[in-house]
Amino acid sequence: MASKEITYKEHLFQLSYEIVNPSKEKTVLVLHGWGSNKEIMKQAFGKFLPEYKHIYLDMPGFGKSTNEMVLTTEDYAHIVQRFLDALGVVPQIAMGHSFGGKVSTLLNTPCLVLLSSAGIVTEKPWSIKVKIATFKLLKPLGIKKMRDLFRSSDVKDMSHEMYETFKNVVDEDFEASFASSKSRALCFWGKEDTATPLYTGEKIAGLIADSSFYPLEGDHFFFLKHAPFIAQTITEHCKDTHS
Repeated sequence: MASKEITYKEHLFQLSYEIVNPSKEKTVLVLHGWGSNKEIMKQAFGKFLPEYKHIYLDMPGFGKSTNEMVLTTEDYAHIVQRFLDALGVVPQIAMGHSFGGKVSTLLNTPCLVLLSSAGIVTEKPWSIKVKIATFKLLKPLGIKKMRDLFRSSDVKDMSHEMYETFKNVVDEDFEASFASSKSRALCFWGKEDTATPLYTGEKIAGLIADSSFYPLEGDHFFFLKHAPFIAQTITEHCKDTHS
C-alpha cells in the first residue's frame, strides 16, 4: 500500500492506493462505489487480468484517503486524473462500481468497464418520499439534529464535507456524460440490483455509442461472484484499444 499527496483547488488530498502486477505496461484503474474502498475491488479482481497493472485507489473521503472539501463527481474525476498524472500512468481501462462508474466515465479511457454504475435518476421509493415530505414540514420548526434523524444508515457517520458531497452526487443525472463517451464500454449489471436497477444499466448501454451489456445474477455487488467472467470479457474486448 502507498499514498500520494495531491493538491486540488488549494486543498491537499492524501490518496491511498495499491498496485498489483507493477511490472506490466498496460494499466487498469479500478474505482470503488460510494461508502466502499479499494479493498473490496482488489478482493474481486486482484487475482485476475494478469496482463495488466492494476491500480486500486481509495477515492477522497473513503478508505484511507482524506477529504476536507465539498466535492462533485467532476471534482473527483479531476482529482483522480491529477493522481494518475502524478504517477505518470495513462490507463487503457477505467473500471468503476456504482459511484466509481460515473468517475470512470469522465476519465475518457479507451476502454470503460461499468459495474452497476450510478448516473441514471430513478424514481424515489414511497418511503423516501414520505421521509422527505416530513423533513420539509418539520424543518421550519427548528428541531435540532434534524439531519441526523432523517439520514439513512449509510450516511450517518459522514463528515459535513462528505454529507454535502453525497447530496451533490446522489441524484445526479449523468445521461449527457454517458451519451458523449467515446470509450468502448462494457456494462455489467446485477439482475437483482435495487440500488442501480437493471433498467438503468440498459439505459446507460443504450446511451454509450460503443457498448455491450451483460446482465448477471446477483445484487449491487454481483461482481464479487462474477469476476472471472468480467475479467475474461475485458481481456477479449479491450485488448486492441490504445491510449
